[in-house]
Amino acid sequence: MEEKTTAQQLRERLLNERKNGWDVVGEATEQAIFDYSEGYKAFLDRGKTERGCVAYAVELAQEMGFIPLERGMILEPGMKVYRVNRDRAINLAVVGSMPLSRGTSIAAAHIDSPRLDLKPVPLYEDSELAFLKTHYYGGLRKYQWVAIPLELQGVVAMKDGSVIQVSVGGQPGDPLFVIDDLLPHLGAEQSKRPLGEAIPGESLNILVGSRPLRGDEGADRVKLSVLNLLNQKYGITEADFASAEIEAVPAFHAVDIGFDRTLIGAYGHDDRVCAYAGLKALLDLSVTPRRTTVCVLADKEEIGSDGVSGMQSHFFETFMEDLCASQSVPLWACLENSFCLSADVTAAYDPNFPEVYEKNNSARVNYGVGLCKYTGSRGKSGASDAGAEAVAYVRRLLDDRDILWQMAELGKIDAGGGGTVACYMANRNIDTLDAGVPVLSMHSPFEIVSKLDCYMTYAACRALYES
Repeated sequence: MEEKTTAQQLRERLLNERKNGWDVVGEATEQAIFDYSEGYKAFLDRGKTERGCVAYAVELAQEMGFIPLERGMILEPGMKVYRVNRDRAINLAVVGSMPLSRGTSIAAAHIDSPRLDLKPVPLYEDSELAFLKTHYYGGLRKYQWVAIPLELQGVVAMKDGSVIQVSVGGQPGDPLFVIDDLLPHLGAEQSKRPLGEAIPGESLNILVGSRPLRGDEGADRVKLSVLNLLNQKYGITEADFASAEIEAVPAFHAVDIGFDRTLIGAYGHDDRVCAYAGLKALLDLSVTPRRTTVCVLADKEEIGSDGVSGMQSHFFETFMEDLCASQSVPLWACLENSFCLSADVTAAYDPNFPEVYEKNNSARVNYGVGLCKYTGSRGKSGASDAGAEAVAYVRRLLDDRDILWQMAELGKIDAGGGGTVACYMANRNIDTLDAGVPVLSMHSPFEIVSKLDCYMTYAACRALYES
């Protein structure tokens, strides 16, 4: 073997030259990547909404021996517990062999995604066409939501306390829905508007019917016909929309992208790609961990993590306090010794739009899980800005297990920005670092991720749990 020159040795020792992950992984890891991706695609198809994600997470957890956490329960090492928050968020834990006073290892992700919510009074008729009015949720680009197939998923809570599941468009043979767009022949004035103003929020109205009710001579015959169909199937009336949570989401299945099938295209990668990584890593633990491991799947991140099911609610503290009470450990003594991976996606460098990225500090597709010391916007506003020691801990954790990782920022400093749940975990005196999958076309109805990056994020969560 030819001896390396001094310059080559210095290059290897001093430079941070990372390679495309597919040039690094072996055949066994490659197979594991593709196998893992099939489970993740199934999770996406089952979890088009946060309620769907929670229901599927409970199903998977129960199959692996998890039981509901009850207050006052005696917890022994190795026990697996979970608690659901109003069907829209879930926390899960595996009790470790060390006392909770030594802290916990937490992976926290969110399961809500940008979408269109039906307004409380959504159904109306205009020119003998029936529409549903929507209010967009999260930071979406409105022009991307017109002229694509949509499905309706959610619930209607009735006055008698019953909850009716609504699902139209998710099964073969179901009808789909659409927001119609202006034809280019008449769109000259629309085309002159800035991209963010071309489709006003109040025009995101979903076309749901066109046939008038036969035998009726009154107004709104198409609207009445649609209501009649809904009443026949679900037993609801127009007034029941007031207590409904129905979301319009893209009617896309998760699919492989590219001739080499190394990418996944789907709705909801942000942040279900990291939610599944944290959940799957917890479910796959084969031995009792040293520290208690916790997976947090929260709601409402896309609108600031507020609300009863968001990361700023006390649901997390209540769950942790009930764990700590089983060992007579003060909650805050546990949290101050805990560590959290805020598992959320980051922006992947897109060569089609290089002007908004700073290439040296951007995550690359196929280079592994992206570690973000800070998120936020401009002057790091809204970021937790992890300490150097926290970053070093994760570097060591991943390098010791040959897990591919990269440092990342969301984009150029003054180009915009975004946040995660990291600051809310850090506010609880928990050392926290953002880590997640780089995403192309983030917040669009059809986002793109690398299968390799998905798997490395799963491996990072598992490494944290097993540390």
